[in-house]
Amino acid sequence: MKLVPATILTGFLGAGKTTLLNRILREPHGHRIAVIENEFGEENIDNEILVQDSKEQIVEMSNGCICCTVRGDLIVALGTLAQKRDAGELDFDHLVIETTGLANPGPVAQTFFMDDEVAAHFLLDAIITVVDARHAMHQLDEHEEAQRQVGFADKLLLSKTDLVGAEEVAALTARLKRINPRAPVSTADFGRVPIAEVLDLRGFNLNDKLEIDPDFLTDEEHEHAHADHDCDDHCGHEHAHHDHHHAHHSDDIAAFVFRSERPFNTARLDEFLGGLVQVFGPRMLRYKGVLWMEDADRKVLFQGVHQMMGTDIGAKWDDAEPRGSKMVFIGKNLPKDVFVQGLEQCLV
Repeated sequence: MKLVPATILTGFLGAGKTTLLNRILREPHGHRIAVIENEFGEENIDNEILVQDSKEQIVEMSNGCICCTVRGDLIVALGTLAQKRDAGELDFDHLVIETTGLANPGPVAQTFFMDDEVAAHFLLDAIITVVDARHAMHQLDEHEEAQRQVGFADKLLLSKTDLVGAEEVAALTARLKRINPRAPVSTADFGRVPIAEVLDLRGFNLNDKLEIDPDFLTDEEHEHAHADHDCDDHCGHEHAHHDHHHAHHSDDIAAFVFRSERPFNTARLDEFLGGLVQVFGPRMLRYKGVLWMEDADRKVLFQGVHQMMGTDIGAKWDDAEPRGSKMVFIGKNLPKDVFVQGLEQCLV
């Protein structure tokens, strides 16, 4: 049976996740969507808000956070949905997991790779993060969870843009792209967003096209003060409390890109990446790349979440196509110079 694409819907408290989910469930798009919904507390308030429709299956877990204390419950819930679908008791072609506003999406994403039963039925399609345009600057300054939610995203949706001016939206968008240059940013006021921008994004699929915001690459080359800022263990959040009119926010979670027009030596790269994951894995939120390997006529694609890294063989290099490697790393206080120097030593 075909794998069911799963979307993780995340975003900080009050960003508008439930509003978006409600619109997705109401819209006449022809999809049959199952929902796993999670909030703190005994009573699930959101269940009263979500439209009740016999075609939708809502699995509630109210005994804690989906991505930590009840991660086992997530596997059980996914297994139950899969069994009922296989038995013909439920009919759905998409799954949406709405996390609590304080959740780190990383462990939720890892569930799709760590459990064989889950991997046999579901395909992680994308992580979508809703960002509150009115409050996001403060939230990003104060809460690492907000930065993580942005860092993990395959797609960023800005809500409440009607409550702020164009300059504030532009400043927030620039900051989001510095944290995560590979996630497109669009608006979703009052949950209004085309279904094609939410489902079937294939954001977690390995493909030859590595989405990196081109402005980020330009900014990175001209803004060494930001890009080369390294934090040590004593850094914490102290440097993040800048005035919002200041040009830059030195977020703990940020991105950098490595590019080369020389091929990699396979053995050296494997050894170096394995070491990186061992040492920095917990701080590496998302990483992805298209690689040119020595003596290979095909592209090698790689990506990972924390300590889980995978590779795949991509398309053949086109004769007219300039060969090279492009990698993006998003993480917490990652030592860019260590990564870059190490990768350079893996080149032929």
